[in-house]
Amino acid sequence: MSPESTKRMGYGNKTLKECTVLLCVATILLLAESRRVKQPRCPASCTCTKDNALCENIRSVPHSFPPDVFSLSFLKSGFTQITGGSFLHSPALHLLLFTANTFDSIDEDAFLGLPHLEYLFIENNKIATISQYAFRGLKAVIHLSLAYNNLGTLPKDVFKGMDALVKVDLKGNNLECDCKLKWLVEWMHTTNAMVDQILCSGPLLFQGKLINDLVPGSFDCITAEFASYQPLMFESISVESFTFGMDTFVVFAQPFTGTCSFLEWDHVETVFRTYDSIQSTSTVVCKPMVIDNQLFIFVAQLFGGSHIYKRDISANKFIKIQDIDILKIRKPNDIETFLIDGESFFVIADSSKAGYTTVYKWNGYGFYSHQSLHLWYRDTDVEYLEISGKPHLILASSSQRPVIYQWSKSLKQFDRRTDIPEMEDVYAVKHFKVKSDLFICLTRFIGDSKVMRWDGAMFKEVQTMPSRGSMVFQPVSIGNWQYAILGSDYSLTQVYQWDLKRGQFVHFQDLNIQAPRAFSVVSIDNREFLLASSFRGKTQIYEHIMIDLSNN
Repeated sequence: MSPESTKRMGYGNKTLKECTVLLCVATILLLAESRRVKQPRCPASCTCTKDNALCENIRSVPHSFPPDVFSLSFLKSGFTQITGGSFLHSPALHLLLFTANTFDSIDEDAFLGLPHLEYLFIENNKIATISQYAFRGLKAVIHLSLAYNNLGTLPKDVFKGMDALVKVDLKGNNLECDCKLKWLVEWMHTTNAMVDQILCSGPLLFQGKLINDLVPGSFDCITAEFASYQPLMFESISVESFTFGMDTFVVFAQPFTGTCSFLEWDHVETVFRTYDSIQSTSTVVCKPMVIDNQLFIFVAQLFGGSHIYKRDISANKFIKIQDIDILKIRKPNDIETFLIDGESFFVIADSSKAGYTTVYKWNGYGFYSHQSLHLWYRDTDVEYLEISGKPHLILASSSQRPVIYQWSKSLKQFDRRTDIPEMEDVYAVKHFKVKSDLFICLTRFIGDSKVMRWDGAMFKEVQTMPSRGSMVFQPVSIGNWQYAILGSDYSLTQVYQWDLKRGQFVHFQDLNIQAPRAFSVVSIDNREFLLASSFRGKTQIYEHIMIDLSNN
């Protein structure tokens, strides 16, 4: 190769190298320019400096800000909520402020992607609801303010995971210090954060008090309800529960089929199943009584007389052992069993014109007539109870006011003591106790049913219940809960719960059962059931379910 060719080649290589360098530089400049072009700019209606951004009167949260923005503020904006992931493109934020805006809700994960956020101020807005997970992921926040909004409550554990909190400000809201905020009181007693003084706007019990002064024990958050559990495909007029041989049973009187239907609890299937039955005629009451480990069933019938059955263990069936005097018991309506000084009795209220309400006593071999209380009064119900530690009976009649009888120890029989004034047309009387106080529920089909309290000398009215069409107003006790159930032939059955502070029943729940006639409570396998007889529909079994309102 000639020197001239060599020279030209060297020049060409030099030129190529220079072009390559220039191309690289140009590429780098273009890439840098491209990056500069793609850098987020300050959104319209916002003012940005090197570290800060302020947005006013905007309609939505912008999706991007310059990367060096350290703090971001929103003022008088018109968006209605902070949606999830609104700040994913601003991960460098340390401070975020909202004030005088119109949004009223904060969605879950609204502040997701802000690992460095330390100060979150959401003040003087119109927030009424916050998602339980609104603040999820804010592990670095040390100061949170929700002051002067429209918050009536806060979702449970809304501050969960915010372990760096040093100060929380909730003042200026209308917080209801009810069971839904019990969690907040518990949290305030365990957190290291300082919570500013907060006034309760309600309920009446805590109105005007400081949440900071409350303790978890200030709240009574356990309630209950009767939930439909098992319908039974028959009509019934009475229901009784009893224990025999370590097992629990229930028995229903079915007047149209003339049957005492016995059910037992199936521990495997957890339902009540058929156990046995007693066939009779026009059955109105099937009353169990256990004496010396022997089970007796008193079967009251409108026609054909009434009878006593005994459970034959060896034959595993019920056998009739005795007829009840048909001359005294012509139209039975109710049976009560009781013990006095260790002796067993039962009494039948007779509602016929010529029958006797009669007390029967067990003599070791059978039951014999012990005392006829009176005749011609058409008694509809009899209730055994103790007043001041002494045995009493109260008879309700269609022809006179309820009469109170007291047991005489010397005569070993009941003597008339008094009646209950101004209470005509009482169909039934049932008693209950609250602590040491004795009360009775009086059922009236036409007129108002009553709750009355024994004052040491007589029963005095405590409460009136409108009860058109009621054939049963029955108190039932479940654990520490005292209820009274007012049945109706024309409307929903009403359940009332005893309010200790008021000393009265308050409405608790309605049950949809047709023409109820009796109720009984059964406790089994740590569960509580309410059995309800129905004269014109399916007999119903309800479960008493406990509910913790602080978890809702």
